[in-house]
Amino acid sequence: MNRRFQSFSHAFAVSIVAVALALASTNAAAQEMDHSRAAVPSTQLTIRALDGKSMTFTPEDIAAMPHKSVSVYNHHTKANETYSGIPLADLLGKVGVPLGENVRGKLFLIGVVAEGTDHYGVLYALAEIEPSIHTGDVIVADSIDGQKLGKDGVFKIVSTEEKRPARWVRNLASITVIEVKP
Repeated sequence: MNRRFQSFSHAFAVSIVAVALALASTNAAAQEMDHSRAAVPSTQLTIRALDGKSMTFTPEDIAAMPHKSVSVYNHHTKANETYSGIPLADLLGKVGVPLGENVRGKLFLIGVVAEGTDHYGVLYALAEIEPSIHTGDVIVADSIDGQKLGKDGVFKIVSTEEKRPARWVRNLASITVIEVKP
């Protein structure tokens, strides 16, 4: 009977691992960017802080704010592009996210999740967004080369420190501040 139980336990464990691997590969496939596939255009951006405070921004709200331009090489289009938008740190500050010299200690375990209307999501560390710590720029762009973003929606997150645009999110719809638990 003990041998039969061991055989059953082994088969059960193998089945659990197979299901976990299947689910992981399904999620990974869902996360891949497919720019040829039509996506629902973003029309607004909602930012949620750790304390639950949130703000929703329209294209008009973003257009009225001071913009920063960044020039990047887009590995997908194989071209240099210039995006204009609002530094993400500025938008996070509007919902009370600590910035500047206040980013220290446990705040280095704060993450920022950006998600598009197609549910493609990426994670940035707060320190990657904070200009007093990190040399790169992360912006919420609303134009490219002087034109609206077009098929990429009204908002797109762009980072100047990426070798390829895998963490750029087109049709950006939400930004959520989270606490990462080690």
